[in-house]
Amino acid sequence: MKYLEVKKEGHICWVYLNRPEAMNALSTDVLKEIADFNFSLRDDLESRVVIYTGKGDHFSAGADLKEKPKKVSKLEAWRNNFGKPAIYSFFEVNQITIAAIDGYCLGGAACIATACDFRIASEDAILGYPEINLGINLNWFGLPLALRLIGPARAKKMVIGGENENAETLLSWGFYDEVHPKKDLMNAAKKMADLYSSKPPMAAQMIKHSVNELVYSGDDAIMHMDYDQTLLTHETQDRREALLSFFEKRDPKFTGD
Repeated sequence: MKYLEVKKEGHICWVYLNRPEAMNALSTDVLKEIADFNFSLRDDLESRVVIYTGKGDHFSAGADLKEKPKKVSKLEAWRNNFGKPAIYSFFEVNQITIAAIDGYCLGGAACIATACDFRIASEDAILGYPEINLGINLNWFGLPLALRLIGPARAKKMVIGGENENAETLLSWGFYDEVHPKKDLMNAAKKMADLYSSKPPMAAQMIKHSVNELVYSGDDAIMHMDYDQTLLTHETQDRREALLSFFEKRDPKFTGD
């Protein structure tokens, strides 16, 4: 693998997003690799817990805005949604999953974190959904994942407001399960993983899948169109203004067009 680094310690599997020079931004190739790796975990009978984290100072800055979009037909664009399959692939992981978050965790990276079973963060971690500021909606199944964790008002605050939140706030909201000093984060993640890896794996994994079905089974029927909405917003002047102002480092002027 080019963009993931995988290390195994007994029943624990560490997965590092490995683009530190780009703040572990989620390019198309990274998303494909995540989905492929998660699918491969079905053949891993030794690992009982998988910890996802990032190399360097950040979990991930989210979707790679510097990746040059390919000129394709609308049909091909509609089919080539690599973000949502990457998020869905976390639901197919039988092992217990933990996101260990340090630095920035934005947009699609926050979707990854919410798709994991547990989230543990450093006191310095910053998480948010900046999509609204880029002229698009939150897709990749991110909305129901956030909603289930923190409720409708706080989900609206984060997703419509588009402001980043600190670790203390997200812990009080129930978004994070634990928060630790930066220097203790990985040891705390290992301690959490040791707990769940000590349990009988068949029972633990059956319970995980049952909980996920109880919570998320109806959401896909509603959220199947979230990427369709993103394609629509890509055609707006507000989207173009959002990207232009982002790279020009100025405040955008949205018109509703």
